[in-house]
Amino acid sequence: MSQPLNWNSSSLTHGWQRGVKSFYWGLGFSEADFDKPQIGIATPLLDGNLCNLRAHELAKALQQSCAETGLIAFPFGVSPVSDNITQGHEGGASSLVSRNLMANGAEMVCSAHRYDGMIGLHHCDKNGPAFAMALARMNCPGLIVNGGSILPGCHQGRSLTILDAYDSQAQANSGQITIEESETVIRHACPGAGGCGIAASFNTWGVALEAMGLSLPDTSSIPAVDAGKLDDCARVGAAMRRLLELNLRPRDILTKAALTNAMAAIAAMGGSTNGVLHILALAHEVGLDFTLRDVQVICRRTPVYCNFAPRGKGTMADLHRIGGTAMLLKHFLKAGVLDGSCITVTGQTLAENVAHCPDVPADQDLVAPLGQPFKGYADLQICFGNLAPHGMVFKVSSRSDPKFRGRAICFTSVKEVSDAAAEKRIQPGHVVVLRGVGPIAAGMPELLVASAALAVPELDGKVAFLSDGRVSGVSHGVMGIHCSPEAVVGGPIAAVQDGDEIEFDVMAGTVQVHADLDARSTSWPKPNYQRGYLADFAATAQQAHDGCVSAWVMGR
Repeated sequence: MSQPLNWNSSSLTHGWQRGVKSFYWGLGFSEADFDKPQIGIATPLLDGNLCNLRAHELAKALQQSCAETGLIAFPFGVSPVSDNITQGHEGGASSLVSRNLMANGAEMVCSAHRYDGMIGLHHCDKNGPAFAMALARMNCPGLIVNGGSILPGCHQGRSLTILDAYDSQAQANSGQITIEESETVIRHACPGAGGCGIAASFNTWGVALEAMGLSLPDTSSIPAVDAGKLDDCARVGAAMRRLLELNLRPRDILTKAALTNAMAAIAAMGGSTNGVLHILALAHEVGLDFTLRDVQVICRRTPVYCNFAPRGKGTMADLHRIGGTAMLLKHFLKAGVLDGSCITVTGQTLAENVAHCPDVPADQDLVAPLGQPFKGYADLQICFGNLAPHGMVFKVSSRSDPKFRGRAICFTSVKEVSDAAAEKRIQPGHVVVLRGVGPIAAGMPELLVASAALAVPELDGKVAFLSDGRVSGVSHGVMGIHCSPEAVVGGPIAAVQDGDEIEFDVMAGTVQVHADLDARSTSWPKPNYQRGYLADFAATAQQAHDGCVSAWVMGR
C-alpha cells in the first residue's frame, strides 16, 4: 500500500493527543480537512527589501494553488536580511548568518508542526540556499519557487543595474565622475521589486536550483513584476501534490550528479562565488562527499557561455525575453555541460523538462553559440597553497591571464580599502589582502564596497583582492575569497605582511606567498561579539571550505 499523502500531519490530525484538534477547528477546518496533506510555505518576509517585496503576495498565491489541488498550505515567516542594505557596516555580518537561521527556522516550523511538505520562496541571496538546506535536512517532499528578478533601471537611455550603482560610487570617490552624476545613477538603478537582475548571488542560485532539480522549469527567469510570476505560482500546487504522490524526496533528487549539474551551470553562466559556498553546505546537509576538489574539476572543464553582468552587460530580463532558463539549460545540455538524466521535482529528468524548449536564438549576444563560448574555462576557479591550505575560491572575469603576481598591501576593514583606493595608495600590481572577516571573526560578510573600490579603470584587472571574507555576485575584478582557514583561527592569511610577494595561477590551482609563513605568528585578536546572532553563529559555524554549515551537520 502506498504511503498516505498526509504521512506526517496525520499524527496530529488523527493522533492520540486529540486536544490539539481544537486549534484546527479554530483555523476553520472542515471534517474533510483533517485528511488533507499540510504544506508549509517558507516565506522570507521583509518589505524593507526590494528583493522580498512580493513575498507575502506570492505566498498567498501558492496557498491558493495548493488549495486547488486538495492541499492545505500555511505560509510562515523566517529571518531574512537585505544583502544590499547591509553592505559596508555591521549589518554585513548578518547576511550569511541569515542563511543558517532561515534553514533552522524552516526546519523548526515544518518539523514542529508535522507538515507533509515544504515550499520555499527564493527572493534574495540567502533565501533559496537556506530552504534547500532545510529540505535536504528534513528530507520531506518539497520544492523552491523563485520570486523573480528586478527589471533594469534606465538613465539617459542606458540600462542600469545594481552594479552601476556601486561602480558609480567608486568612480565618484576616485574623481572620475561627479557626486551628482553618481547620485543620479544610484537613484535610477533599481526601479522596483525583484532580486538583483544580473548574475549575482540571487540569480546564480535560481539557475542552480533549476539545474539541480529543486525548482520547476523556468521559475528563475520570470521577472518579479511580470504577470507570469503569478501564473508560475499557480502551477506549484499540482507539482507539490505530485511530489507527495510519488513520495519523491530531496535526497532522491540531490545526488552528486545533481550538485555537479548545479555547479556546472553556475560556471557556465558566469555566476557568483557565493554559489560555491552554498553547494558545499548543501552537500553536507545531504551527506554527500562533494568538496572544493570536485568544484575545481568542474570549473576547469566548464566554458563560460553567458554574458551576464558583471562579466558582461546581460540581465535575467534579457534571458526571459529570448526564451528563459529552461532554454538556457537545454543549451548547456547540448554543449555537454550538464547531465540530463538526473531526476527533478517534476518527476521527470532534467532533459525531459527542457526537451520542448526552442534553441537559443541567433540574434542575441547574451548566450554564446555551441562550441563558441565566451571563455574556454570558468571565471570561477579553486586554488590551494601555503596561503589557503584548505582552499580559496577565485573569480577572474576581469582578466584573461590566469596568472597574477604582486606585492601585498594589507587591511582589516572595508573602509580602509575604500579610503586607500580613493587616496591612490593602491596601485596596479598590488595584491589587496583584507583579513579578519571570516565566518568566526565576523560572520563572513560580503565585501562589495571594497571590491567596487578596486573596479575603477586604473585598477580593474590590474590588482588582485584576496580575503577570508566573501564578495557579492555584483563584484567584478580579480578576486580570491573564502580563504580557508581564516585569520582568526590561525590561518596563514593572518601572517601575511605588507610587501610580501603573492602569486597565483588559477588554472594550475595554486596560490602561494613567497615567504616563510610558518616562521611567523598567526595570532589574531579574538572577536568581541556585540550581537547575539553573530555569537551563536560563530560558536557553531565551520570554515568556508565546508560551506560554513553548523558543526552538528558535519558530525551526523
